[in-house]
Amino acid sequence: MVGLTVALVAPTAAVAGSKWSQFPPRGGETISVLPAGQDNPSIANGVAIGPEAAIYKTSGLGPSRLNTGASGELAYIDTEVFPGGQLPPGVTITEAQGINVLRRIGENLEAAGLTYEDVITMRVFLQNPAGEAKMDFAGWNRAYRQFFANTSVSTGEAIPVPIGTAAPAAPMVVNPARPSRFALEIENLPVDGWLVEVEVDAAYPVKRR
Repeated sequence: MVGLTVALVAPTAAVAGSKWSQFPPRGGETISVLPAGQDNPSIANGVAIGPEAAIYKTSGLGPSRLNTGASGELAYIDTEVFPGGQLPPGVTITEAQGINVLRRIGENLEAAGLTYEDVITMRVFLQNPAGEAKMDFAGWNRAYRQFFANTSVSTGEAIPVPIGTAAPAAPMVVNPARPSRFALEIENLPVDGWLVEVEVDAAYPVKRR
C-alpha cells in the first residue's frame, strides 16, 4: 500500500500516518491527503470532508481593477504590491494578476470569518496573455506559492518562494494549507483583461464554531 501524508484542517495540523488510521474524518473535520515523500507539495491529492463540516464556497473571483492608469490586462496589476503598476524583472502579467486575485480571495475569506489556512479546494481558470499561444501556468504557480503551500511538511517552517526571476524570499502569507486544485485554460474569461479567475472552498475549523 502506498504511504500517505494527511493534514487535518480542523483542527489544523500536519501528521503522517496510514490511510486507515485517519479515515473517515470525524464530525466537522476535513483531511487533506498529500503526496507521500514530498516535504513541500503544492497541492493535495484530495480532501475528505467529515459529517457536519461547515463549508464556505466562493464565487469565481478575478483581479480587481487597481491600476487605473492602464488598460486591458495591465489594469489588473495590484499597485499596492507593484507601485505604479511596474512589474519587477521576470514577473509576468499572469503572475501579477494571480497575486491580485489571491489578495481579493483573502479579503473575501476574512469577511466570512475565515483565513487562507481554511481553504480546502481551489478551481483556477487561466486565459493566455495577449500574443501568447497558451496560459502562463508557471507564473500562476509562483503567485499561488506566495499564499499557499509554502511551509515544510516535516518542520512547519516557512519556505522561501520566488517572485518573477528574483531570488526566493519570504512568502507574502505563510500558509501550510495545500488545497486540492485544478487549473484549466479558458478561451475567454468573463471580464475583458482578466487572465485569472479563481474559486475556493473553505472549511470552518471546529474550534471556531
